Amino acid sequence: MSAILSLPMLIGLIAIALAFDFLNGLHDAANSIATIVSTRVLKPQYAVFWAAFFNFVAFLFFGLHVAETVGKGIVDANIVDAQVIFGALMGAICWNIITWMLGIPSSSSHALIGGLLGAGIAKAGLSAVIWAGVIKTTAAIILSPAFGLVLALFLVLGTSWLFVRSTPKAADRRFRKLQFVSASLYSLGHGGNDAQKTMGIIAVLLYSQHRLGGSFHVPFWVVIACQAAMGLGTLFGGWRIVHTMGSKITRLTPAQGFCAETGGAITLFAANWLGIPVSTTHTITGAIVGVGASRRLAAVRWNVASSIVIAWVVTLPAAALIAAAFYWIAGLF
Repeated sequence: MSAILSLPMLIGLIAIALAFDFLNGLHDAANSIATIVSTRVLKPQYAVFWAAFFNFVAFLFFGLHVAETVGKGIVDANIVDAQVIFGALMGAICWNIITWMLGIPSSSSHALIGGLLGAGIAKAGLSAVIWAGVIKTTAAIILSPAFGLVLALFLVLGTSWLFVRSTPKAADRRFRKLQFVSASLYSLGHGGNDAQKTMGIIAVLLYSQHRLGGSFHVPFWVVIACQAAMGLGTLFGGWRIVHTMGSKITRLTPAQGFCAETGGAITLFAANWLGIPVSTTHTITGAIVGVGASRRLAAVRWNVASSIVIAWVVTLPAAALIAAAFYWIAGLF
């Protein structure tokens, strides 16, 4: 691929980026709706519309800190070209499709980060890596689910104390209503974090093609396009992963679903404001495990949770290797 692309090729690469964003919404729809579906507060077909709406409007509530981290905080923006972007996107897309087909809730976020690292290193070696951004992102692999777990655990204890005098039926009815709020907040956090990763990729591509006027920023049309692509992906669901997230890890009541979603939402809001591209999959899984463990440790199906953790560990290097392969393939043309 040449240094400066023709307009049709540039549009084609942007289309691939938006396809990744669509797959991200499809793959990670479960993160937004798994608990509200598994507690039977909303039917799946209504839940995806609910989540898609809040995914789309998320840009109204958060800055573009995550997009800036992905665009210029993982690999040096000056070494990024169309070949690097192509490799990164294909690495992330291929890994997303593999894990989606297997029903494994891996991280689309870390697949993209791994893809960017793999393609960037394939081009310029380890000198291309911005270690501060990578360390911040990889630390979030451990910290975001742990934070979500602890928050959800304390929320379960707090709500149990507040509603100790309520009958189970009355508490269930109240939390069914509250789950609409918690699911909305989680979907906002999801849209605010995940859509921005693709914004960063498109922005750095435009920057490499000298179409941003010399300074790195995210154009508004990129923001709208990415939010819309993610919202459309969410509309198509991802039912295999919904089943894994919503019922295989632990069984949830409306009160527990509310606590898991709220704990996950608080974690995502903090990450959005700090500009950390965290995994929404990791976050909600940690929160669900925390809710299950609040009852008793045996309530969590640890074999399912451990298989998910293995997928998290494998995602970065697997996506990086696939991206490096696509970078070299693209260099043949």
